[in-house]
Amino acid sequence: MHNDFTAIVERDGKWFIAYCPEVPGANGQGRTKSACLKSLAKAIQLIREDPEIK
Repeated sequence: MHNDFTAIVERDGKWFIAYCPEVPGANGQGRTKSACLKSLAKAIQLIREDPEIK
């Protein structure tokens, strides 16, 4: 199954930070935008797999 989510990405100095409004608690960070989005995707995956957060 494939889902699309919104990623809000902001720059904070040398870091990129991101969050997903549709998945509360999903945040990512990285030195590059790509790394930041990968971090966010992993956070979303972990949250969606956690049976305690359903």
